[in-house]
Order: sequence, then C-alpha cells, then structure tokens
Amino acid sequence: MTTVLVTGSLGQIGTELIPLLKSKGYTVISTDIREPVDKDIFDPFLMLDTRDRDAMRKIIKDHGVEMIIHNASILSATGEKNPQLALEVNMGGIQNVLEVARQEGVKRVLSPSSIAAFGPDTPKDNTPNDTIMRPNTIYGVSKVYTELLGEYYAHKYGLDFRTLRYPGIISAGAQPGGGTTDWAVQIFYDAILTGKYTCFVDHDVLMPMMSMQDCLKATIMLLEAPEQNLKHRSFNVAGCSFTPAQLANELKKFIPDFQIDYAPDFRQEIALSWPRSIDDSVAREEWGWEPDYDLSKLTEYMYNTLKSKLDKQ
Repeated sequence: MTTVLVTGSLGQIGTELIPLLKSKGYTVISTDIREPVDKDIFDPFLMLDTRDRDAMRKIIKDHGVEMIIHNASILSATGEKNPQLALEVNMGGIQNVLEVARQEGVKRVLSPSSIAAFGPDTPKDNTPNDTIMRPNTIYGVSKVYTELLGEYYAHKYGLDFRTLRYPGIISAGAQPGGGTTDWAVQIFYDAILTGKYTCFVDHDVLMPMMSMQDCLKATIMLLEAPEQNLKHRSFNVAGCSFTPAQLANELKKFIPDFQIDYAPDFRQEIALSWPRSIDDSVAREEWGWEPDYDLSKLTEYMYNTLKSKLDKQ
C-alpha cells in the first residue's frame, strides 16, 4: 500500500479526498493546522504547519511517505485580505514540500493549481493549457509559482511533480473556505434555509466550475497516471461554466419562489480577471480526463444532498 501525506486535510477538497484515497487502498497521513471534529475520518491525523520544514520532514521519515498531495493554501479572497500570510503559506509551503520531497526520496508530489493562475491578459474563452499567465491576485501569483517551481524540480531533480488547475469546486461536504467562487456553494445553503441569496458577483459573470465528484475523479486520475504518458506537468481541467443567474434558474426548478439579488464586492474584480471557459484537451489526451457533471446534474445533486443534510440538522 502506498503511503500518501495530505496537507490541508480539513479543507473543502481534503475532507472528501481522504476517505476516497483510503477506499482505494492508500495509507493516508492526514495533516492540518487545526484538529478535526470527526477524527475517525482522518485517522491517523497529525498537526502540521507546512511552513515548518523540519516538522514536515519528520512526518515523512517517520511514516515512510511515498507521495504528497499538498492542498494547504490560503484561497483567493482571503489572500487579498492578507497577502503576506498568503505568501508565507502558499509559497513557503510549496518550497518546503518540494525540497523535503527531493531530500527524502518521495516518489510523487501533486499540488493543486487554480484558474486563478491566469489573469486579465489570458484569453477568456476556451483558455488554452499553455498560454500567458499574469495574474493580479496574490493567490494567482502563488499558483503560478507553484507550477513553475514544481516543473523546475521535475526538470532539475527528476521529481515527479503534477498539478491541476482547478476551477471553482462545488461541494456538499465542507463549507466554503474563502474563495471567489464560494457563491456557487453558498447559494444552495441560503436557498434551502431562507429561500433567498445575495450574490457577491453580478448576475452575468460566467465562471468555470466543477462538481466535487469530478474534482476527486480528476485528482485520482492524475495521481495515478503513468508518468511516461505525461508530456505536461500542469493541466487545465474543466467541468461546466455558468453564471449566478443561470444557477439561480436551475435552483428554481426545486425552489420555485427562490429569490436572488446582487451586491458585487471586491471579489467581482477577481472573478472578471479569470477565464470564462477552459480548454482541457491536453488533460483529455494525456490521461483520459472527462467530466461527468453538467449544470443540471450538479444542481440536482447539490440540492438533494444539502436538503437532506440540513433537514437532519
């Protein structure tokens, strides 16, 4: 069984990725900077601040870690409020992960990137896998740094580094964690609980999104793809693109009286700097990627799952 260290385990993705990895036979060492509420899901769990290189090295050596999935990150909206923290966590974290992985002979590192790595000068529609990347957020800058530094370690030291440029991830598991696409999750909670929602981006802002199921599928597929099949290290992945108004219309099929209004804040500018749709043909060609969820299927799943969850609460 392969031993995988997961950082940022209590985040939106880690919460659902860890049980899936365990179900597939991986031995998972879960880490984060705070203790989990449900310790059974994350067992064995260890506290780890990824800025602490020595603590990271000790965990890797003590547990014979062979792969790292480095999810710990300060997200886009939170990063704009505290850029220095984002620099320390996002850039310092990936530096430590890559260097300790090199020194300790870790076989593979997967560290997510984001569509935030693109910027205002990037083509907005069908954004290519290989294109100009000049982001204007600290989160985006840190993701470009992650990609370039990981590719450097692959070229210089032979470290098997891989990354996915996630779009907005729509999950019925963990609550939103400070990203610019959080509206596409929060809308479901507010619609079910109150019948209305105030969106922080405008009605016609088209953004790439992805169901958590597709996110997990893409992550596992890239983690397990034979290295000889990969010509790239960094990959676009796409699910479906939609606007708040389009999602609201889908929700009205389940909640006919649902009301939405709009109060754009600083996240509107961030959203407008990102692509509207993604070309993921490189991922499709090199490791067989294909999403399962469109807007209709995604809305139905989120509504039914969260309605059941909130009713029980």
